[in-house]
Amino acid sequence: MIEWIHSHTLLPADGWILLLALFGALCIGLSKSGLAGTATLNVVIMAKIFDAKPSVGIVLPMLIAADFMGFLINRKGGSWKQIVPMIPAAVIGVLLGWALLDRVDNNSARVVIGVLILALLAFNVVLHHRREQLLALTRHRTFTWGMGGIAGISTMLANAAGPVMTVYLLAQRLEKKEHLGVFCRFFLFINLFKLPFSGSLGLVTGPSLMTNLVLLPGVIAGIVLGWQLLKRMPQDAFESVLAWLTAFAAVWLIVG
Repeated sequence: MIEWIHSHTLLPADGWILLLALFGALCIGLSKSGLAGTATLNVVIMAKIFDAKPSVGIVLPMLIAADFMGFLINRKGGSWKQIVPMIPAAVIGVLLGWALLDRVDNNSARVVIGVLILALLAFNVVLHHRREQLLALTRHRTFTWGMGGIAGISTMLANAAGPVMTVYLLAQRLEKKEHLGVFCRFFLFINLFKLPFSGSLGLVTGPSLMTNLVLLPGVIAGIVLGWQLLKRMPQDAFESVLAWLTAFAAVWLIVG
């Protein structure tokens, strides 16, 4: 079985590596059900298994599959119009990331993204304690465009925009159901938009799609597990878990 998988996919002929890749796929499902910090764990795991740039194309179709499932689960929360303010900047960010992907070392890109995420988390902590003074800033178009641009670049370079979007939505103080609905809609759009650009760089291929099929059960399991966890998690705990997972994932991204 392992040899068949190795000969038809990009996975090595190693059962432990297969289990690690399935855990990475589980993290994708968990992230799309709302535990966004686990997406960065997946970035590091897949980069270690497949190398940095190939992993971007391997992960993208699984993200899209998870986005569809996450949207179906959370379609009653949020609305499409809530993602519109971020879309122009995110699209520009994707185009910049696409132009940079062949020119920038992915290890350096991951460090920059990790530092940005930690800085944004620190901002969110300050926002929580100085909300009245800083509330106007989070509603300003510059804040929205800045976060959209960072999300676009980081998702194209490393599929690592989940924590960026989490920080942005935590700053909006949305109710959990609305938070998840907006999160899923944004990434369903942006990952579909990224697909032809990743294909043009040769990152999405026949063997990479076969790899996706082998790992898809892990994505589905993560979606189901995360959905069950979040149904039982109160709002304050939800925000706390998101923040800590995002911080842990950002540090791992930097040191990974």
